[in-house]
Amino acid sequence: MSVFEIRIICEPHDTDRVSTALAAAFDTGPVRCYPTRDRKRDRLYVRADHRPADGELGEHWPTAQEAYANAPDPRAEFDWLLAQAHVGKRTREWWLRRAAVVDRRSAHLPPDHRRRDEHALELAHFLIELDDATVPADPRAYVRQQYAAFIHTEESE
Repeated sequence: MSVFEIRIICEPHDTDRVSTALAAAFDTGPVRCYPTRDRKRDRLYVRADHRPADGELGEHWPTAQEAYANAPDPRAEFDWLLAQAHVGKRTREWWLRRAAVVDRRSAHLPPDHRRRDEHALELAHFLIELDDATVPADPRAYVRQQYAAFIHTEESE
């Protein structure tokens, strides 16, 4: 994996559009946003890697937008997680949904101005360990892949 860092200076109203375009073009981590010295524009920093060529990984690693396109509202997910935890049901599904909802919020889907990158990464590693999986990509990509498969199965039932 050849990770590199991208820095972009843009108008504040373009920040979301630029971040989305970067995520579509590259495998990206979270976008860090800071004002320029004159406070008129935003500086965006993001770690990125080239997207693998088709078939290179042998599996599809969806972006956060792809994986969570049909996901329920995060508040509903938190309510479900709390209800299940209350009755002691922390199954693989519980851990997957918890990792996914934290990853979604860390990826600003939906935007809530809070960062949960470290927590999202921690939960991704926990899920990988729980599944005894080998992940050749970003651990959060594994959560997205597994959640996309889970939500697809839920929709077809």
